[in-house]
Parts: sequence; C-alpha cells; structure tokens
Amino acid sequence: MESPKPRLGTPPAQEDEVVQSIREALGNGIEALGLQDDAAVLGLRSGTLVVSVDSVVAGVHVDLALCSPGDVGWKALMGALSDLAAMGAAPLGALVALCVPEPAPTATATEPPGRPGRLALGIMEGVAEASAAASCPIVGGDVSQARELAVAVTVLGTVAEGPGAVPRTGARAADAVLVTGPCGASAAGLRLLRAGGSPGAAGSAGSAVAAIRAYWRPVARLCEGAVARLGGATAMIDVSDGLALDLHRLADASGVGFALDEVPVAAGASREEALGGGEDYELVFTVAEAGVAEVTAAFAAAGCAAPVRIGTIVGDAGVRTLAGRELGRLGWQHHLG
Repeated sequence: MESPKPRLGTPPAQEDEVVQSIREALGNGIEALGLQDDAAVLGLRSGTLVVSVDSVVAGVHVDLALCSPGDVGWKALMGALSDLAAMGAAPLGALVALCVPEPAPTATATEPPGRPGRLALGIMEGVAEASAAASCPIVGGDVSQARELAVAVTVLGTVAEGPGAVPRTGARAADAVLVTGPCGASAAGLRLLRAGGSPGAAGSAGSAVAAIRAYWRPVARLCEGAVARLGGATAMIDVSDGLALDLHRLADASGVGFALDEVPVAAGASREEALGGGEDYELVFTVAEAGVAEVTAAFAAAGCAAPVRIGTIVGDAGVRTLAGRELGRLGWQHHLG
C-alpha cells in the first residue's frame, strides 16, 4: 500500500510558519541534512561538504530601477555565500540558474533596456566579479526564459579542519552574543536610492555613499565565519532578513532566549533599520563567556574587525529583550499564503 503523502493543511502566510510546516511534513529524519539551517551538511570521506541554495527575484529582492544587472548578479552570489559563512565554511564552487524575461525589463538606473541576452550577460558579469572577490569559482548553471527575472545560486563549501560546521542549534544559557559589525547600512542605502540619492551626487556624505554601496554590493563574511567557527562559536546565523528576526531564528533553533544590551548601528542608518532592515550579511554568533577574549583575538590575528558583544543567551526561551524591553521579530519575511 502506498504511504499517505504528508499534508500541510491551510498554508500560513508568514515565511517562518511555512518553513516550519514543511519541516514537520517531511519528518525529523531530514533535519540531519540541514532543514534547520541555511545550508545542508553532508559527510565526506575527508572533511564536510556544506551546500546551500538562494535566489534573487526582481521586484522581491531587488528593484531594477535602483541597481544595475551587475549588482543583481553580485547580490545573488554573495547572498548565497553568506549562508556558507554562517556555518563557518569555505567556498568550493557555485552553480547559477538564470531566468530572464522576454521582452527585456525597463531601463535600470545604469543600464538601458535591451535584449534578454544583454541583461543575462550583465548579471553574469556581476556574478563573475563576486566570484573573484570571494574566490568561489562558478562550476555550472543554467539559463532560461521566464516571466520575471530570477537568479538562483547553489553554493558548495567545505569544513576541513577544526570544529565542524556551526549550526543555529548550539547556543546555550550564559553564552555571549556577538555580531561581526554594525547593521542597517543596506536598508539605509535602499532608502536613500528611493529618495533619489546616488553615490556621485554633489555633497553626498561618506556615510550615504557607503550605505548605497552596501545595498548594491553586499559582502559575505566568509573569513569572519571561519574564524568564529575555529574560535569556538556555538551557534551562528547571518543577518540576511534583519538582525532581530535572524537572532530570533537562532534562539528558536537552540530553544533559548536572549537579553541584548544594545546593537551597533551603521553610519547613516536608523536603529530600526539596524534591527529589521536585512541584507547586511553580518554574522551573529554565540560563544561561551570564557571564550570571548580568545575569539576576539582570533579575529584580530586574521585581520578582521573585532566582533561586537551585544548581549547574553538566557535559558528561558520566552525572554527575548533589548535594553530590558521585549524585542519583536523585526525583519523581512515572504508572505507565502
């Protein structure tokens, strides 16, 4: 007799609820392959293979009126690589699936409208630039026609020495919570672009230029992720959807709470943008209190900026606070209902 197929029931509207429903429908056995984290972890004869897939869709993740095709390609690869960084893995290669609309979309901020082939080449130029910057070769992919522009990237990484890949599930009470840098720059850059700003505008402040570039060309913290893993990180996640929301996700996976003192805010950004803006790709990680000085020294030795301590993990999963007040799940979630 054929086994009954799992049913999801009425699809919830929020992304996190949908993902949890899928986990439950597939069963607990699949958790070993990484449904709890951004990347799957598979055993190898030597070391560990870490695999993840991410996508960029026009009108959802990027506004083509505010960035070039090259920016889209850069963001697509760096966003996927950030999932490897969040587990302390080093990139081995990536595969890129590119879906291009016909007819071509309207003009972007820096590129006139043209044939789909021109758009595809522009995107792949950005992918190539990100590939070189991250030392991650593109090892395959696909190109297809579609109604909307979409770029899907699968990244392969490895953890070959020291501790294993860092999951979201390892945070424990009394661990320190650290972040690799200030947040909110990308959200501030998007706000400025929507208001008509540009890096070349006369009188543009340095913080405005940096914010716009942070939106156009975010950088995966691959070095920082590896250093945190080797330095004893117990749990880690990247800030892709918002510092508050992603920290909640880490706490959910570990079954703990947190008490934050303050969060570092990027120059030119607001506190709200730092907490809920997303696409910063900084890493939030936890480490035993006794290991904070050691991991900070390791960052310095690797030439990375010192991580910032922002709070402490608590055993009560119902406690999720910032400066003594409840911190909501601020950030971006897809509405999939």
